[in-house]
Amino acid sequence: MDDLIVAVAQHRDRAAFRELFDHFAPRLKAFVMRQGLDSQMAEEVTQEAMVRVWQKAQQFDPSKARASTWIFTIARNLRIDFLRKSYRPEPDPDDPAMVPDAEPGGFAHVAQAQEAERLRAAIAVLPDDQRVVLHLAFFEEKTHPEIAEQLGIPLGTVKSRIRLAFKRVRSELGEDQ
Repeated sequence: MDDLIVAVAQHRDRAAFRELFDHFAPRLKAFVMRQGLDSQMAEEVTQEAMVRVWQKAQQFDPSKARASTWIFTIARNLRIDFLRKSYRPEPDPDDPAMVPDAEPGGFAHVAQAQEAERLRAAIAVLPDDQRVVLHLAFFEEKTHPEIAEQLGIPLGTVKSRIRLAFKRVRSELGEDQ
């Protein structure tokens, strides 16, 4: 059998492949059926295995394994791939995880806009030093040490200004209770 694969690899010998097919196809089908595939799936795996034998015959190395070992290994791996594909569930478009959140309604947009305006008004009445520190921290996403370095003030002062600004904004928004 090794010589037949070598003939397929070297000369694309159809007669050699036919002989391999006649010998191995029924055995491969029985092999994969014993491992849990039904007749139709076993037929598909067998055909695919023999196609791979034809396509990859040049990769067969008689010094590493016998032809039967090489061919049955191909069939075994294809059976595993086939089972993995068949057990993979199809995505369900009705799954709540697949459905994007509903857009907020008109009331939610209005409420959000009003909250944003209240927040802007609360920030606008802050002293300049607190407003600048808040802007750098939350709109420019700078770290406290970066703000301290940029403004040339101590790190503790940055933290104090942010803390005071939060307290004042919460008070303006009525959230300080």
